Amino acid sequence: MGLPCKCMAAITFLEVDPEDAALVKSIYPDALILKDNIAGTGVLERCSDTEILCCFIYSKISKAEVEKLPNLKLLITRSVGFDHIDLAACRERKIVVCHVPDYGSHVIAEHVFALLLSTMRHITEGDKRVEEGTFDYHGLKGITLRGKTIGIIGTGKIGRRVAQVAYGFGMKIVAFDRCRTLELTDLLGVEYVELEDLLQRSDIITLHLPAIPEAEHMINDSAIARMKDGVILVNTARGSIIDSQALLKGLKSGKIRYALLDVLEHEKNFAENKELIDQPNVVTTPHIGFYADVSIASMYTDCFESIRQWQAGQTPEHIVHPTTKVCDLPGITRGRGNRA
Repeated sequence: MGLPCKCMAAITFLEVDPEDAALVKSIYPDALILKDNIAGTGVLERCSDTEILCCFIYSKISKAEVEKLPNLKLLITRSVGFDHIDLAACRERKIVVCHVPDYGSHVIAEHVFALLLSTMRHITEGDKRVEEGTFDYHGLKGITLRGKTIGIIGTGKIGRRVAQVAYGFGMKIVAFDRCRTLELTDLLGVEYVELEDLLQRSDIITLHLPAIPEAEHMINDSAIARMKDGVILVNTARGSIIDSQALLKGLKSGKIRYALLDVLEHEKNFAENKELIDQPNVVTTPHIGFYADVSIASMYTDCFESIRQWQAGQTPEHIVHPTTKVCDLPGITRGRGNRA
């Protein structure tokens, strides 16, 4: 279905789900609100006069898009990550870029454990069995979390939340990150280790890294070979971190007991993922880890606040700028099999 007639607006919101449109409209009644991303048919043309653009991660704002938005002055992404935005092109045009630093890291951490608990305790199978008239527990022996070792790769906001939840379950926690959060060690007993050690010791491995070049396919044939037999792998971060073919081999061989995936390497090409998704020991959800009542509300209210601050002549609190960190631990190295 084509878009309605061309209509310009000073403020444009892209990728707005129908259930969220009323919230946006209540604050900005004159804004242009579209459900499509910027690559949708006619979208870029419709918002070509906008001064303020608010989008989500599926709008790739490269230099080409920036050049077609001559009046753009404020660009806000309703996400923590901003790798879909060409920051250099925006700086060149003096476009202020904002993000949402933490719309709810606990929401994604909760999803990690929703995937783990529902799978390890056979919730779906049990429900189906009862619905079919069989009230029998045999064959549904679960796996407990208490006493298991969880390996957290990446201890940013989400990884730290995962550690807190894991601690509550009585798990042993090891972590890999170039930047240590000392409170995790002091308060939760998190042990920072090198990647090799984490792969060998963890019963469960959960990924919480951004889509940086160093992390692409860091979970590959070599990394999987060094994991425990029967390891459970969870990915709620980015699909590119895992080599899908290596994962498929690990699942078929039994090396990986379960793969619990909220993201996929080829999310826009179902055919590429079909064999992986069809494996009986794979549980997939359609990138819903972030998608909860509190987190979605926070995404929008933080963006509204950035707009308010900018319109008032202030520097928005959530402007994107490089952070200062002391990262003195070994990182992802290419020469040791971390990447194919």
